[in-house]
Amino acid sequence: MSVLGTRLVRKEDPELLTGEARYVDDLTVPGALWLGLVRSPHAHARITNVDTSAAATMPGVRHVFTGADLADAWAAPMPCAWPVTADMKAPEHHPVAGDKACYVGDIVAVVVADSRYAARDATEAVDVTYEELPAVVDLEDAKSDRVVIHDALGTNTSYVWELTPDAAAVDQAFADARYRVSETYLQQRLIPAAMEPRGVAVVPQPHGGEFTIYSATQIPHILKVMLGITVGLPEQKLRVIAPSVGGGFGSKLNVYAEEVLALALAKKLGKPIRWTEDRTENAQATIQGRGQIQHIELAADENGKVTAVRADLVADMGAYLQLVTPGIPLLGAFLYHGVYDVPNYSFRCTSVFTTKTPTDAYRGAGRPEATYAIERAMDALAREVGVDAAEIRRRNYIAPDKFPYESAAGLVFDSGNYEPTLDRALELVGVEQLRQDQERRRADGSSKQLGVGISTYVEMCGLAPSRVLASLNYSAGGWESATVRLLPTGVVQVVTGTTPHGQGHETSWSMIVADRFGCSPDDVEVLHSDTAITPLGMDTYGSRSLAVGGTAVAMAADKVLDKAKAIAAHQLEAAEEDLEFTDGQFRVRGTPDRSMALGAVAFEAFTAHNLPEGVEPNLESQVTFDPPNFVFPFGTHVAVVEVDTETGAVELLDYAAVDDCGNQVNPLIVEGQIHGGIVQGIAQALYEEAVYDEDGLLRNPTLADYLVPTAAEFPGFKLDHTVTPSPTNVLGVKGIGEAGTIASTPAVMNAIVDALTPYGVTDIPMPAAPMRVWAAIHGREAREEATDDTAFRPSGSGGGIPTS
Repeated sequence: MSVLGTRLVRKEDPELLTGEARYVDDLTVPGALWLGLVRSPHAHARITNVDTSAAATMPGVRHVFTGADLADAWAAPMPCAWPVTADMKAPEHHPVAGDKACYVGDIVAVVVADSRYAARDATEAVDVTYEELPAVVDLEDAKSDRVVIHDALGTNTSYVWELTPDAAAVDQAFADARYRVSETYLQQRLIPAAMEPRGVAVVPQPHGGEFTIYSATQIPHILKVMLGITVGLPEQKLRVIAPSVGGGFGSKLNVYAEEVLALALAKKLGKPIRWTEDRTENAQATIQGRGQIQHIELAADENGKVTAVRADLVADMGAYLQLVTPGIPLLGAFLYHGVYDVPNYSFRCTSVFTTKTPTDAYRGAGRPEATYAIERAMDALAREVGVDAAEIRRRNYIAPDKFPYESAAGLVFDSGNYEPTLDRALELVGVEQLRQDQERRRADGSSKQLGVGISTYVEMCGLAPSRVLASLNYSAGGWESATVRLLPTGVVQVVTGTTPHGQGHETSWSMIVADRFGCSPDDVEVLHSDTAITPLGMDTYGSRSLAVGGTAVAMAADKVLDKAKAIAAHQLEAAEEDLEFTDGQFRVRGTPDRSMALGAVAFEAFTAHNLPEGVEPNLESQVTFDPPNFVFPFGTHVAVVEVDTETGAVELLDYAAVDDCGNQVNPLIVEGQIHGGIVQGIAQALYEEAVYDEDGLLRNPTLADYLVPTAAEFPGFKLDHTVTPSPTNVLGVKGIGEAGTIASTPAVMNAIVDALTPYGVTDIPMPAAPMRVWAAIHGREAREEATDDTAFRPSGSGGGIPTS
């Protein structure tokens, strides 16, 4: 019986739950010096003087450096690996600012001291003289170039990227449309709040000019290459270890100034250097997510069938381009038509610099933004056509017999069957009874209105076919590596290039190999996250690990089995085609007493005393898998909310998620990923927002005022799934890590708007805090009394425009 598909408890959890796991800050590094970072308190300012004299004499302080002091420490600027257009504008970015600070948190001086406390105290004694410049916070203001942030660029626009296969056809579709919907939505900035903050420790080795870098990173392999380029050290002299890493959500998919600084100063001083961020630094200097103005238009015929989608974004890059900042909007560029059979498509993104923390990948990275826009717009279309939100979706889904489906945006969706997930999700919440209750409350004039919100999503996972990345100007491939070796004692070792930070790879990879070898998952050891042990890898992000890395593991295991079969046939004096392999044993068909256990084959391969001619000793295989296509998981989420029209408070009453990620290796892990994702997406809808004032100051940089929700804010989620295997890989799997985040935000916001439809509310800016909800309701009442209703128009509401 296969272990795949069983609810196996994660083998890595005991270490994580009992405190035995070691994170960067837990490491003992003898003789280490600590970094203290002086950060700009201004969003935009010239640095006219940095006086380090007082700090340099404080107890425990070894050195204080300014940007000028370290000007020769860099072999290259901070890396940006995704120049999406040939003419993309990118400011030169070094770890320590020279003559100008461009966001609150920009590093302007560095203290090196014997302890973290001495280093922190001394930062307060560094006297920096600033000449304040105007902040640029609003995206349209940034586009106007009223204030240019990077003088050398002459503009705040980094790039304009467009995907419009047939502009004339799109225009014609809108000209012919019976219904047109034009909506504008705001994607607020979000602060990733991983349980473990970022941290780094760099240890020079005694000989050979080598350095070991411990980092709380998602990408040890990519980090090694980028650090070598930036600091000017040969790649082979660097070893990056990501020990236990407490979450990332994309924020640790990056190369940060602190990591580059720690390596450069370890090289310069010949001492171990370390740093761990505090929560305010996390809010100010770790990348932030989202940050877009989305304008989306739908054209539809008389039946509500969508004939064209047109999306136009303004994306906030922040002050600088981080590792993949420019490419994040492009990860959603191909999905603004969602799960719908749309013949005509147009997408354009204008990216701009602002005087705020740089943005970059955050859970879902572009795909939540796309799903939010199309799913909110589909509800708007349903209102225009006068049909139920579920009905408008049924009329537009890609039919199951159209897969593989080539979308108007140019992707080929591997497999899908969307309507059953909608049916099941509506069934789980009892939608018919809910609609009756909703009508009763509306008729009674209840102050507690009920709303039902639907979101059907498709995600582009398994990042990525290298040839596709090349077409998007990404500076790396999308392959993944795995090695499987069967040791003489029968233990299996798996070496993977993926790097878990909470996803349960050790369990999943063990199950994949155990299924193939007929052994227990406990007999499989998974090695990862150390570039000396796993030299080849592309790391973990974008729900790629299972579809690409797990597939590589399965393929490597199959190659080991092929070799083992040849050895077993030789030992059993039988032809290979006469052998069968079941329950970890090679058996000669029709002669059950002639068998050989896989472990025994491994020992024979080790001793090499009696191997077939030409067969090398030992059982080991390495595979590098470059996927031929993306995988496209999908599903439907339904949220049920109650809105208090007197206070604006929103309570989530019920939530159902029906996802299809193809074959499931471990349903328990799948459900855990979905739970976390749902919470993260709902947090965007109801709680979280990085709030900047007009001076570019982050007003909520601590967990006391940035509202990260807890389990207490949520009901129990109702989960179910369908299974539509992907033909892209041998496991038939798709991704699931980001699905909950992608689907839940529009589901909740659609539910709130649905509840307030009788009040004329069509949109509420996220997060839908009570004040904003109340203002949206109150605005409607005020409009009825006002002669000019535009003053009370809810922000972000475009409204539908029937054309005939």
